[in-house]
Amino acid sequence: QVQLAESGGGSVQAGGSLRLSCAVSADTDRRLCMGWFRQAPGKEREGVASTDSGGITNYAASAKGRFTISKDNAKNTLYLQMNSLKPEDTAMYYCAARLNCALIPGSPVVAFGANYWGPGTQVTVSS
Repeated sequence: QVQLAESGGGSVQAGGSLRLSCAVSADTDRRLCMGWFRQAPGKEREGVASTDSGGITNYAASAKGRFTISKDNAKNTLYLQMNSLKPEDTAMYYCAARLNCALIPGSPVVAFGANYWGPGTQVTVSS
């Protein structure tokens, strides 16, 4: 029902920027929650940022002030602009979605219970 495909990952030096993109294909216009998650080797997956059809956005503490989640509905694309990158941001980044969903402002990114996932894109930040 929902297909996701990330792009834009790569290698960058600390302090640099990257913009991740997620192409969204859905066979329904039901309300979508969407988010970015990441998982570093040996660590649990963590939520980075989320947004919904109503424009609510939530961020993990580690992302606030540095990352921005946005959508281009005309292009069916979700973005994650990442600035001031740090080596600890190194991870596989995943785009995720859930249908019939609305975010609660200030709730943890993982709380929307994503059940559609993209294959991921690698981000590597060197010091």
